[in-house]
Amino acid sequence: MLASKPYEFWFATGSQNLYGDATLQLVAEHSRQIVEALNASGRLPFRVVLKPTLVDAASIRRCFNEANDDRLCAGVVTWMHTFSPAKMWILGLQEFRKPLLHLHTQFNAAIPFESIDMDFMNANQSAHGDREFGHMATRMGVERKIVVGHWSEAAVQKRVGDWMRTAVGIVESSHLRIVRLGDNMRDVAVTEGDKVEAQIKFGWEIDAYEIAEAAQYVDAVDPVEVKALTDVYYDTYDLITDDRDPADFRKHVEVQAAIEIGFRRFLEEHDYQAVVTNFQMLSGLKQLPGLAIQRLMADGYGFGAEGDWKTAGLVRLMKLMTADVKGAKGTSFMEDYTYHLVPGDEAILQAHMLEICPSIASGKPAIKVNPLSMGEREDPARLVFTCKPGRGVACSLVDLGTRFRLIVNDVQCLAQNVTMPKLPVASALWRPEPDLVVGAEAWLLAGGAHHTAFSMDLTAEQIGDWGAAMGVECVFIDKQTTIRALKNELRWNAAAYR
Repeated sequence: MLASKPYEFWFATGSQNLYGDATLQLVAEHSRQIVEALNASGRLPFRVVLKPTLVDAASIRRCFNEANDDRLCAGVVTWMHTFSPAKMWILGLQEFRKPLLHLHTQFNAAIPFESIDMDFMNANQSAHGDREFGHMATRMGVERKIVVGHWSEAAVQKRVGDWMRTAVGIVESSHLRIVRLGDNMRDVAVTEGDKVEAQIKFGWEIDAYEIAEAAQYVDAVDPVEVKALTDVYYDTYDLITDDRDPADFRKHVEVQAAIEIGFRRFLEEHDYQAVVTNFQMLSGLKQLPGLAIQRLMADGYGFGAEGDWKTAGLVRLMKLMTADVKGAKGTSFMEDYTYHLVPGDEAILQAHMLEICPSIASGKPAIKVNPLSMGEREDPARLVFTCKPGRGVACSLVDLGTRFRLIVNDVQCLAQNVTMPKLPVASALWRPEPDLVVGAEAWLLAGGAHHTAFSMDLTAEQIGDWGAAMGVECVFIDKQTTIRALKNELRWNAAAYR
């Protein structure tokens, strides 16, 4: 499900015919060397493809429109090796519809002080040409990422690679389809939202089905398939039976196996990549989907509880953006539950009734069957574990009535050294930056939800770049946050994004 397309990114070098063939040949050779070095660096998750040097409006326009039409091109990297008069770029930029990165670099790292002459200056004037290009992009209001530094530097290559992952999230956003099995939890405000505006802004198709329609797929699952998948569960995870009869325990687990198989078929046949459920709407199901949803999330599906389609969409995109990250620590749906307010040790306990993705687990998850006080169904099976320690980002997409706001909080996940033997759900313990007091106040002022899309593999910069590309307000809560500055920022944003 999570299999990423073999996306590629085009490298477009700007110049002009004024300098003659010899200079253009040098420009092309330098561009080739840069692209080969980027591809060989091991720091880019996707391949860079060199395009012919762009020297006039026709070639620029053709390149950008070909990029628009190429389904595997996820974005274009531009670089002005020489001066490239920016009026040539107007039509191409007007018609370009994919992510754009402006790599502000130059071929040589150092100025050859003893030998530099005007020939060298004419051929190597990125400081000149990139400013011309940057001016036009700014005048036209073109949203783009700017990365500054020498192309051989590891830090520059990493930023380009990070942007590539964001670009995939931008491109995939227009292909995202979310299914709502039921509706939002009754009387809850934050899970509501304008689905039409979300399709306009993000490209998301958000449809509703009765949960009973998905339940029909569950009922149709062959018992042989249920047994086979349950055997996989037993081989993959530990079991915490709590002295429950083994046969009875397995029956409860088998219900989740049937839900997983049935839901997976429903999602595949209807072409949805994210799903929401609601414990108040479970017609036709014996249990609230727990283990089933956890495994679907681990395979790359987005999820949001109580009808929260905004979080489900974010989780799906974040899963795609982190596909194949080396040493990935995980991405999941999450919810703020309760505070630890001991001075000097403040933290927030994150959990949910059942549906936390095992990709963030610090060890081998275990299956547990416990009563659920909500939903009026039989005891559901779920995976229990604690989250890995480390840095992460918690993101909330909220509808303010007149606009969407994306809130991004840097957090530090803490090692859970104290066991919670009576808590039968997966959990994380984290401290928001800059600290719990300021972080929580800032979150409340910004209108953040209790549900979040959480990743230990993405940065606030990457999420913010996605939000900027979508044209929505982004609010960052991090080590630099102060309440006074945040209040002013929210006031300014109210005017800028009205």
